[in-house]
Amino acid sequence: MSGTNAASGAAPCRFAHYFVICGIDTETGLEPDELAGENFEQSPLKRTFKSKVLAHYPENVEWNPFDQDAVNMLCMPKGLSFRTQADSREPQFHSFLITREDGSRTYGFVHTFYEEVTSPQICSAMQTLYQMHQAENPSSATPSSSSSSSSSMDSLASSLDEADSPSSSSCRSAACGGYDASRDTLYVSKALCLITPMPFMHACRRFLSQVHRAVTASLPPPLPLESYVHNILYEVPLPPPGRSLKFHGVYEPIVCQRPGPGELPLADFPLGQTFPLLGVENLVQLFNCTLLEMQILLYSQDYQRLMTVAEGITTLLFPFQWQHVYVPILPASLLHFLDAPVPYLMGLQSKEGTDRSKLELPQEANLCFVDIDNHCIELPEDFPQFPNKPELIQELSEVLLRYGISPVGGAPPTSSQQALRELEDDGRNGNLGGEQLAVLELLQGNATLERLQALAKRTGVRVEALRGVGGEGEAQGGRTAVDEEELRNAKLNVQLREVFASRFTMMFADYEAFVIQSAPDLESWLTNREQMHNFDKASFLSDQPEPYLPFLSHFIETQMFATFIDNKIMSQWEEKEPLLRVFDGRIDKARLYNVRAPSLRSSNYQRCTILKESGESEETQAIEQRLLKIDHTAIHPHLLDMKIGQGKYEQGFFPKLQSDVLSVGPTNNNRWSNRTATAQRRKDRHRQQTEHLTLDNDLKEVEGCLVLQNSMAFWEWDKSSPPPLKPPKSLPLSYMQEARSLGKNLRQPKLSDLSPAVIAQTNWKFVEGLLKECRMKTKRMLVEKMGREAVELGHGEANITGLEENTLIASLCDLLERIWSHGLQVKQVSLPKLRCVCVCFFLTPTVSNGPERRKSESSLGMPSLRESVIQDMRHIQSMGEIKTDVGRARAWIRLSLEKKLLSQHLKRLLSRQALTKKLYKRYAFLRCEEEKEQFLFHLLSLNTVDYFCFTSVFTTIMIPYRAVIIPIKKLSNAMTTSNPWVCVSGELGDSGVRQITKNVLEITFDCQNLGKLTTVQLGHDNSGLLAKWLVDCVMVRNEITGHTYKFPCGRWLGKGVDDGSLERVLIGELASPNADEDCGRGCRTPDMQHSPGQTRRASITSMGGRGYKPTSAQIQEAIGEAVNSICKHFHKPEKERGSLTILLCGEVGLVGALELFFHNGFKSARLFQKTVFVWDFVEKAVAYMESADQMGDMQETAEPLGLTCVSLCHYVSAINSSPRNIGKDGKFQLLVCLGARDRLLIQWLPLLVECPVIQRMYEESALLRDRTTVNDLIAVLQTLHDFPITLEASLVKGIDL
Repeated sequence: MSGTNAASGAAPCRFAHYFVICGIDTETGLEPDELAGENFEQSPLKRTFKSKVLAHYPENVEWNPFDQDAVNMLCMPKGLSFRTQADSREPQFHSFLITREDGSRTYGFVHTFYEEVTSPQICSAMQTLYQMHQAENPSSATPSSSSSSSSSMDSLASSLDEADSPSSSSCRSAACGGYDASRDTLYVSKALCLITPMPFMHACRRFLSQVHRAVTASLPPPLPLESYVHNILYEVPLPPPGRSLKFHGVYEPIVCQRPGPGELPLADFPLGQTFPLLGVENLVQLFNCTLLEMQILLYSQDYQRLMTVAEGITTLLFPFQWQHVYVPILPASLLHFLDAPVPYLMGLQSKEGTDRSKLELPQEANLCFVDIDNHCIELPEDFPQFPNKPELIQELSEVLLRYGISPVGGAPPTSSQQALRELEDDGRNGNLGGEQLAVLELLQGNATLERLQALAKRTGVRVEALRGVGGEGEAQGGRTAVDEEELRNAKLNVQLREVFASRFTMMFADYEAFVIQSAPDLESWLTNREQMHNFDKASFLSDQPEPYLPFLSHFIETQMFATFIDNKIMSQWEEKEPLLRVFDGRIDKARLYNVRAPSLRSSNYQRCTILKESGESEETQAIEQRLLKIDHTAIHPHLLDMKIGQGKYEQGFFPKLQSDVLSVGPTNNNRWSNRTATAQRRKDRHRQQTEHLTLDNDLKEVEGCLVLQNSMAFWEWDKSSPPPLKPPKSLPLSYMQEARSLGKNLRQPKLSDLSPAVIAQTNWKFVEGLLKECRMKTKRMLVEKMGREAVELGHGEANITGLEENTLIASLCDLLERIWSHGLQVKQVSLPKLRCVCVCFFLTPTVSNGPERRKSESSLGMPSLRESVIQDMRHIQSMGEIKTDVGRARAWIRLSLEKKLLSQHLKRLLSRQALTKKLYKRYAFLRCEEEKEQFLFHLLSLNTVDYFCFTSVFTTIMIPYRAVIIPIKKLSNAMTTSNPWVCVSGELGDSGVRQITKNVLEITFDCQNLGKLTTVQLGHDNSGLLAKWLVDCVMVRNEITGHTYKFPCGRWLGKGVDDGSLERVLIGELASPNADEDCGRGCRTPDMQHSPGQTRRASITSMGGRGYKPTSAQIQEAIGEAVNSICKHFHKPEKERGSLTILLCGEVGLVGALELFFHNGFKSARLFQKTVFVWDFVEKAVAYMESADQMGDMQETAEPLGLTCVSLCHYVSAINSSPRNIGKDGKFQLLVCLGARDRLLIQWLPLLVECPVIQRMYEESALLRDRTTVNDLIAVLQTLHDFPITLEASLVKGIDL
């Protein structure tokens, strides 16, 4: 127990916790591993046998208990492997990790080699197994492969590590997959493992390699192996953060280093191997799937490849961490884990020659299968792409090419040095290996050493023993070639990780403003964690560029993002989590450069600015500096108090170590370690005090300049951002030095220059800069809204367009926050609170004392709508989706901007001068009267364009709508006894059928945001005595934004009147707030043939008047304009397009123009008969075609024409069979829309023209009977076939085709 206590006491700071040996237990013999699922029809040399932990030192570490089963499975995931002298026995290396219940990880590094089997019982058992197998499978003795015993060890070797098969006659039996104890030598795998708390992969690999080399060398090592194992277990500490450590292996020193507190976390697995395995594009897709927490399965024969890819991907997640099942190497006995219905990241070892199609995998829609060996990836069915993926791939490819690595998966290395090195080291070419060549050159260049070599030959000492003296080939700066390779890998790791880290820094630069910190203490927060909202997702998404939204809306729902936010909240009571600390430091650093004028949010890709032109960053330079100057050196291995005669050296066999000396920690060097730790603490404390004093001096120097007025006023703004008001106390010295390096664009006046005149002048420049920025932002917003036409007219440059509306408005919110925060009297406001004070400061109940303006809409038949700051604020506060004050402030800005009241609201707020003087200093922007007026004027210019920045962003909120039906009041049929209903549809959905109380003609209802309104379905049930209803229009208003839509009707609803419609689909547009007073009250009744539709242009309206017949030229012009409008619609950028429904069904649309064409020369008015409609002509034509088809007249018609007849009859029948009572004109409208959508209009027109019915229903001069005019119409309609016309659900509702 004393040993255990000693071990556990020093465990947290030790480099390694355990040294483990796994292999065959000669006492229990060969035990088949049934859990591995091996095929017993295979040769015994290819079967899997159970391995065991032969020894581990120390026995136990208190805070990291030894899990024998887990370590055994991961050291030898496929159990024992047997070989003969005919097989390759190259040692292999792989790593693994164990995740404990608390989420912490322990890393294992395994060096596997082959040791000769000396146990007669094991050899005899293998011989017996082979004879039994040969008797049961006589055909298996046929030679089928040059490699006889491909077993679990093959999985550790990549295809590049295959060795030459010997050609001696002793391997004949082995070549047949057999084993003969009298002729063959049997070897079995054995594993040496180091278990460490941190992933120092390169250092552990070199240490284990040297230990194995000591076993296989002809001469024993300088010290017993126990000395080296004891040294790394107890006397080698973890390197402190930001420091390097050198310790000694058996032959050469080993160096490792640890990143500093402000650097990216430790990642020792080389990304330079991960990217070539998959290719940049596949790896970015895998990275995306990992962020979205899908099920990810890695597949490879090589265990180390599985670990390298898994660790590489999780490393790139910074600042986030994978929170689900993480098993980079899944042992064969745990394959049932793949059926888990949860996100996971697992690695599965593939058997050599196994067909991918035979692999049984769970059929999950979100499974990402990664075949590493074949450099391919199978992606899930549907998932959002990572923002700016092509640009990210391009930047990563440039970094890889800079290091001579191809960005294409599976491509050969582009560097010729590696190929040359392999050629030189190839013994088959007659060349000496790299190490032997170095020794040879050393001997040839020194006469003394040449004589020593001759003496060594005479005495029988081999030259290879000199390796322990000479070490590996020296490279520049005294570093070995291996050190240079590790340095290169470390630099590449940092540069690739920086590219990914910069993407997250840009996307989540303002995440802190949307964190909801409502709990007073940690205990109450932990208690109510499940019921609390921690992040204002709706407000955060409303600020993001539109192309980012598909990815971000999924990502912020993941567990890794939730954990990240939880860590942020807990950091106010506990020490910050390391990843969060580094990430927040990077955001602070970005703000240091951009505090004056933050970079505009944009979806344009911004490359990583940390990497310089040479590709070097401060972190890569720090890595190289730590290697040049080693900070710490561990105690050298030394002789231990061991028993004499035990553990005798025997070449090729790992000795049995003395457990008594390895289970107890050091007793004579505790004072050394304590003294070293104390000295180091003293040294670190002195360094921190020095940095703290320097930082304090810098802060005092800055504050000394600001003693009279606000600090921001004393910095001259010259196309760049000045430093912050007051550098945070947590910023390290390097940040202050970087701020000083901005002197190219910033000039700080001397203390002696701080006269009142200088202060006033510099403050004026700052205020002027804010005003200039406001002018530029409003101009950008106007130019972007006006589109390309504004650029063509000279109102802007082409390069300032292309920014999303979301991005521009979020940038405007940033500017308003900075204007509102400038010169505040409140000094003790923390950063998060300051951001919400910026805009919300005046939004208090005191504002309601002012007069409220009511928007008069009585002329439109709508009650007036209150317009006040308080009313809008109440709407925002009632939105449960918004959780933070910053989110509410920005939502209020969006709402005011959409209502075109932003300038008016802010003017009212600023009119309270007494409160302004109380809250703001004299030099504040909001107290500069002239600049304030110009600022409000620039905001007023935004009223010239229509914004839907509130409606289009908060799509899930509940919004109250008011609908008013306006009948023709001058007629007696203004009211109806039937039960009316209405259904309002918009771009985001519909309200469903809403019943209206009889004779009320008004309804208010709440439903989820419908977006911009497009159609209204109005109808009644035709009950009662007064069932006929003459409706002028329907008005619908969004009660939050105030947007009012007018849906003209001017038609009857009822059986036996007009076209017999009980339901009409009305097309609407946004009503102008400056409409004429009598536009809704005294409207004349439009001509019945033109409904449904909207208010026409003057030319077409005049055509629809009573007693007026448009000319042929006017009708053809109307059709041309309608088709041209649709073509323009599709040629515009998608964000500039209007409503296609209006262009199709509006009175200036295609349906209205074709109605004019069909009504020309139509015999509609009959004496003492019902009015005949165009739909009657269509029905008669279809009836004629059907009767002709039944009589056989259509059989002689050409086949395409016959099919066209069938389609027309089918569509007309489907429209007549619809349960909707939309009337005859509504049916004709529907037929035109469906024909335009399905590209059938130009096929139907010739059928109608050729039908004999046309002679009875149309005059001789009708356009429809003029073949030339009809052909011209067909040619015009042909142009619509190039565009994908889609119809709203409200138009085609109930139609079954």
